[in-house]
Amino acid sequence: MDLQSRFHEVVKTEEELRAVMGSPSALVTRKELNKLDSYAREFIGRSPFLLIGTSGADGRIDMSPKGDAPGFVHVLDEGTLAIPDRLGNRRADTFSNLVVNDQIGLIFLIPGKQETLRISGRAIIVRDLWIREEMAIGGKLPEFAIVVDVNQMFFHCGKCMIRSNLWKPECWPVLSGLPSLAETMVSAGKLRQSVQEMQAIVDNDALTRLY
Repeated sequence: MDLQSRFHEVVKTEEELRAVMGSPSALVTRKELNKLDSYAREFIGRSPFLLIGTSGADGRIDMSPKGDAPGFVHVLDEGTLAIPDRLGNRRADTFSNLVVNDQIGLIFLIPGKQETLRISGRAIIVRDLWIREEMAIGGKLPEFAIVVDVNQMFFHCGKCMIRSNLWKPECWPVLSGLPSLAETMVSAGKLRQSVQEMQAIVDNDALTRLY
């Protein structure tokens, strides 16, 4: 069924959107910069986690989480940053998108901090030894780095963090009853392995393939 046929009041134009929402104030629009100021650099230097948004030639959007010790993303200069690629599942969704569409979006988070940092720009995938050496952990170099040319940067208010109580452990939902990664993989992939066998694979991967 066509998605729009399920609803009666579908917003299709900018005019329709603004008629309800209104326009942003100058305080909001003027917070954007096209480079990394000292506040952004400090935030990136303390952030252990970010989300990367890319899209492929077919327009399909991918969001990928990346995490490591605070400051794992390197600021090369006021307009450029570099993200190391640690060991993963080899899907390479982000990389496959970037080789055909270099546009990228980033959201940086710091645990306990309500505000987030949003960055957009264009990116390339590099293997230059010098930058990979700068990002080495325990002598292990990342195979690739994503280098981003920043064209927009701004801080995002913390309303979503306040509403969600994201940084308040006492408000977190109960996790019991949620399926494990192993369960979802066996179910979605219709795998022959048992959940226990798949869980052993998942656990070993987390122990031996971090870097």
